[in-house]
Amino acid sequence: MNNKVLIKLDVFELNTTYDVFIPVNEVLWKVKAMIVKCVSDLEHLPFNPKEEFVLINKDNGYIYQSNEIVIDTNIRNGTELVLMAKV
Repeated sequence: MNNKVLIKLDVFELNTTYDVFIPVNEVLWKVKAMIVKCVSDLEHLPFNPKEEFVLINKDNGYIYQSNEIVIDTNIRNGTELVLMAKV
């Protein structure tokens, strides 16, 4: 079994899409922190590290909980996720 999956990540706030490998044996709060850091570095835009973000499945609108482990979710290769600031 692969230890990473390739997802498509939409960041509507930046009108940008990324292809991102994420580890399957990691909790989603760590994955979100890694993604936010990467997007911030790539776009040269500082995201507020205290701001909370959510990952949403673009196909069905499911909002993933921070304590879920990637492999225990329906996130697989090709899954499209949306990263949004929590309101």
